[in-house]
Amino acid sequence: MSFQVSPGVRVREIDLTNVVPAVSSSIGAFVGAFSWGPVEEVRQVTSEKNLSEVFGVPNTTNNTSYFTAAGFLQYGNDLRVVRAETSGLKNAIADGTATAVLIKGQTQYDASFSAGQASVGPWAAKYPGTLGNSIKVEICAPGHYASYGNAALFDSAPGTSSYAESQGVTGALDELHITVIDEDGQWTGTAGTVLETFAFVSQAVDAKLDNGESNFYKDVVNAKSKYVWWMDHDSVLTDAGTNLSTAANSFVFTGSTSVITDSLSLGVDDDTLTASAIQTGFDLVEDGETIDVNLLICPPLDPAMANASSPCIAVANDLIAIAAARKDCLAVISPPVAFTTNPGGQSATDVSGGSVTATSVNLVKAFADYLTSSSYGTIDSTALKVYDKYNDAFIDIPSSGHVAGTMANTDAVADAWFSPAGFNRGQIRGVTRVAFNPKKAERDTLYKARVNPIVSFPGEGTVLFGDKTLLARPSAFDRINVRRLFMVLEKAIATASKFQLFEFNDEFTRAQFRNLVEPFLREVKGRRGITDFKVVCDETNNTAEVIDTNKFVCDIYIKPARSINFITLNFIATRTGVDFNEIAG
Repeated sequence: MSFQVSPGVRVREIDLTNVVPAVSSSIGAFVGAFSWGPVEEVRQVTSEKNLSEVFGVPNTTNNTSYFTAAGFLQYGNDLRVVRAETSGLKNAIADGTATAVLIKGQTQYDASFSAGQASVGPWAAKYPGTLGNSIKVEICAPGHYASYGNAALFDSAPGTSSYAESQGVTGALDELHITVIDEDGQWTGTAGTVLETFAFVSQAVDAKLDNGESNFYKDVVNAKSKYVWWMDHDSVLTDAGTNLSTAANSFVFTGSTSVITDSLSLGVDDDTLTASAIQTGFDLVEDGETIDVNLLICPPLDPAMANASSPCIAVANDLIAIAAARKDCLAVISPPVAFTTNPGGQSATDVSGGSVTATSVNLVKAFADYLTSSSYGTIDSTALKVYDKYNDAFIDIPSSGHVAGTMANTDAVADAWFSPAGFNRGQIRGVTRVAFNPKKAERDTLYKARVNPIVSFPGEGTVLFGDKTLLARPSAFDRINVRRLFMVLEKAIATASKFQLFEFNDEFTRAQFRNLVEPFLREVKGRRGITDFKVVCDETNNTAEVIDTNKFVCDIYIKPARSINFITLNFIATRTGVDFNEIAG
């Protein structure tokens, strides 16, 4: 601002209204095998209904993934889901004599298939899996409407589009009706049910609607269909994709006198979750600046070769490493389901080189022993039995989704710095039973091994009965509530700190920052998250050397509130006539 050289009034505004923003603490992330949906793409899911809409209802081989994710959604309503790429996945295609392809989603389609691929026929299923084999697509041109079995779904026969007429092309007969059908009933339960329709779309590449949107049938189907991609129709339609100005009266089906029907086939499921597929999926959420997640939910793990060098351990430790690198996440790990549903069927050498008897407590403890010591991870003790309503069966799933769910529920009913364990906030919902219900001595063994037991108490429900992190050394950070407290504090204050970038490192800026942080910490203290704090941001830590290197330093001292893990009740009998004040001190 320029200096005033004559009398006058200068008005300046200084904004001191900034506050530390609220930040997320209960967004989950999950990688698993599913029946439908994009592959290796992060999708937000807000309910089990939404989960089935995006990723399909489960079959008998991917239901453990599905219900692990659905378990979390019983408590929280914000889950980022990635469908893992498994080696055998294929999209259903319209040419049953061709070789099926894998089209993961929009990005891969745009890169590799948008120009057409005649070798797979005119259509491909939107996503890989056998569900695509139930899809049939019908195309009705103007001359075939009278014989069209689904004509009643449309207002009138296709003809010449208003856009063609606006271009002076009369009698173009460029319009089509397209119908997508559940041919075998795999989607709806009723064979022949119409899934979606596209009315009065045009065969001309330059066709437009009144609002300027493309009405070219390829563009419309690709943008709006939930079930199919356009692949290559040039062998079926004469002049398909031709500009209207040169295509008058030439939009006709080649050699066809009826509705063209294409049934899709060759779609393949592959629900085998490999370590590399899981790790690749979670790599999509490792960047904290682009993906906001707080709870990394471990998918079902294969018990095979669960030793220090196994893929099973590698996956768990990879999740912990991602969480630790982000510093705003907690990896929620469960042991392989078979360790607690069928411990006797597991080889002890799979876990510990044969040094222990293959019991649930020994297998789980040994598994935990191989996990990285970190406050950014947790592990529970057992699988859970739940009812699969889609396949009318009881199945065993890892507890990770439900344990992460207790943390999301804690955020909803209290704050992230409250423990998610115990009878108040640690109730496990919607489970039939636990596979392994540890007795007191077994819980002692597990807890010393950093494992949080899940316990079913008669008449009191199933409860997460521990709040340890995987940190092996004694520290305040060996408790979930303390780790999550600091995750919230660090994320919130770091976000607020961005507004100090490129300001001057002087007492005004430092005082402004203290006035930003201290009210926030007082609020957290009032909500029982911390017992005391101190903010140091002055010339003692912002020395001349610090200032000259364009740095800004603030030291924030925190005394975290601690959860109660052990209760001691001393009942003391005294003689009649004793003064309690004398003996109680």
